Amino acid sequence: MVEFHSPAAWEIGHKGRKLTAMKVAVCVKQIPDPADPGALDEATKCLKRDTKLILDESDSYGVEMALQLVDAAGGGEVVLISMAPNSEVNGLRTALAMGADQAILVSDDALAGSDALGTAKVLAAAIQRAEPDLVLAATESSDGYTGTVPEQIAEIMGLPSVTFAKSIVAADGSVNVQRQTEAGYDDVTCPLPCLVSVTAGVVEPRYPSFKGIMAAKSKPVDEVTIADLGIDAGSVGWAGAGQEIVAVEEAPAREAGEIIEDDGEAYQRIVSFLDELKVI
Repeated sequence: MVEFHSPAAWEIGHKGRKLTAMKVAVCVKQIPDPADPGALDEATKCLKRDTKLILDESDSYGVEMALQLVDAAGGGEVVLISMAPNSEVNGLRTALAMGADQAILVSDDALAGSDALGTAKVLAAAIQRAEPDLVLAATESSDGYTGTVPEQIAEIMGLPSVTFAKSIVAADGSVNVQRQTEAGYDDVTCPLPCLVSVTAGVVEPRYPSFKGIMAAKSKPVDEVTIADLGIDAGSVGWAGAGQEIVAVEEAPAREAGEIIEDDGEAYQRIVSFLDELKVI
């Protein structure tokens, strides 16, 4: 059983206090290089992760936003939270080279086969270890696309959650978030601590400098197991997964599109087609 602070307990340290420094935890995933076709394990039908892993590009936006928030606050710390097999740190080193200060890596053979909820339990426990003011995550990972883990983490920790953030401003114990929508954006104010998922492409992630790459080699990475986090092995991995991959098939070939002959009225069919897709 993992214990988490209640929202009320978290608020004691933040209510009515203007932030002069921020501690931001960023969930980052280390994935197989998308440029490599990769391979599936025949027995489990899961993506093999026994090769060198890299930082998921979708998480680089959260790292950049965290660094900007700490700079705007006048100081603080960016802590990376990751779960990966084989003590993999290559992707973490990339984010540390960008400017993050330290990382917590959960690596344990018992985590193989974890579903989205199992992953959320592990990340939530690791985040709790860091005790941040704010938690950032990508909307979804590039190799999983469930889009559920950030909200599951927030629910487990009892934190308010804001999704699809295109900008974040922190002040006076809260964050103001512009939440991207189909029609524009919603302006949302949320008390700290909270969890915010960041939309890809909303900031320009900085490139690690040579100095940053060299400094990243000596930045601390706290590697822990599920036992260190107080998590029972039966609640994660294959043992705790609530889903099973029963088959993998190739995607069907793309069908030929519709050809519209221009007889002087073709624009009406095009407008109708776009309207059906709700593009206009």
